[in-house]
Amino acid sequence: RQGSELAGWAMGRWTYEGIDLNHNFADLNTALWDAEDNDLVPHQFPNHYIPIPEYYTFANATVAPETRAVIAWMQRYPFVLSANLHGGELVVTYPFDMTRTYWKARELTPTPDDGVFRWLAAVYATANLAMASGERRRCHYDDFARFGNIINGANWHTVAGSMNDFSYLHTNCFEITVELSCDKFPHASELPQEWENNRESLLLFMEQVGRG
Repeated sequence: RQGSELAGWAMGRWTYEGIDLNHNFADLNTALWDAEDNDLVPHQFPNHYIPIPEYYTFANATVAPETRAVIAWMQRYPFVLSANLHGGELVVTYPFDMTRTYWKARELTPTPDDGVFRWLAAVYATANLAMASGERRRCHYDDFARFGNIINGANWHTVAGSMNDFSYLHTNCFEITVELSCDKFPHASELPQEWENNRESLLLFMEQVGRG
C-alpha cells in the first residue's frame, strides 16, 4: 500500500515472529567444511545428503514453522531442480551462498558442481528480458551485467543457512536464487511486464531438469 517508491529493502523481510526465512535453514556448510579440514570426508562424514544437526531439531530452536514445513516438503519429494524468487536486484545467484572463510563478507566459494550451477544461472539470465536488455542499467551499486548477470552467492554477500545451500547439501537439489527486479514492490500495473520478462526464463530453466 505504501507504493514501491516508499518501501525499503527490509520491508517484508521478517516474519511476524521476527525470523528472516532466507537465513533460517540449518547451516550444513560449516559442518561439511570442518569435516573436510579434518580429513573426515567422505568416510566418516558425508559430502551430500548431510543430516540436519540435532540442535536444529529441538523444540526451542529458532526455526520458523514455514521453514520446518518446507524442509518436510523437500524430504518428502526428492526435488532435483529448484529456484527461489527474490526482488531488489537483477541477477541470478548460485551456491555456495556462505563464504568458506567465516569472517569474510564476500568470497568466491564454488561448489564441486560449479559448472552446472553456472550453466543453470546463465540459462535463466540470458533469457530474462530485463537482464538481457541492451538498455540494462544497474539497480544499485553492483554492475552485474559485466558478469553476465550471474554471480556466486558468497561472492556477492555471505548468507548462512540459505535455502540454496541447504537444498544442495541436504537433498542434492540444485537450487538458484533469481533476483527478479530492481523494484521489490512493483505496482500492479507493472506485473504483466514482469511476467513477460521472466516467462521464457522460467520455462527454459525447468527444461534443464533433463540434464545429467
